Amino acid sequence: MRIMALDVGDRRIGVAMSDPTGLIASPFTTIIREAERKDQERIAVLVREQEVDKVVVGLPKTLRGEVGPQAQRVLRFGDHLSHVVGVPIVYWDERHSTVDAERILGKRARGRAARGRLDEVAAAVILQTYLDSQSPPANPYWPMDEEQEVQGD
Repeated sequence: MRIMALDVGDRRIGVAMSDPTGLIASPFTTIIREAERKDQERIAVLVREQEVDKVVVGLPKTLRGEVGPQAQRVLRFGDHLSHVVGVPIVYWDERHSTVDAERILGKRARGRAARGRLDEVAAAVILQTYLDSQSPPANPYWPMDEEQEVQGD
């Protein structure tokens, strides 16, 4: 299952894609915002070309977990997008994704030229946290039930 994630901003939309197994997220591209309908059509083209089964849209909640003005704009964008792309849309809390992306990119995150790359990496952070939440843990003993104990020295 191929999944796309979007980090929707006022000037750019960062796009990330999962691998075909739906386990690993990678930065994909940045869409420079023009007009909402045109932006959505460009996303729809990517969905078709990349054979995407689901789109995860980062929802920029406030630090208190509330839906503020920016999150409301993203919800409207996602609602309109759902009519264009023809695949399910899932909203995912994106708090701290840009901070995480800046940490990943380090000094490369500075400057005007790096902003698009930052948006792509933020979308990949959003997607990877979503993917991780959907897959069972690799360790069959995690989470442990009450009968399983860790043996120490």
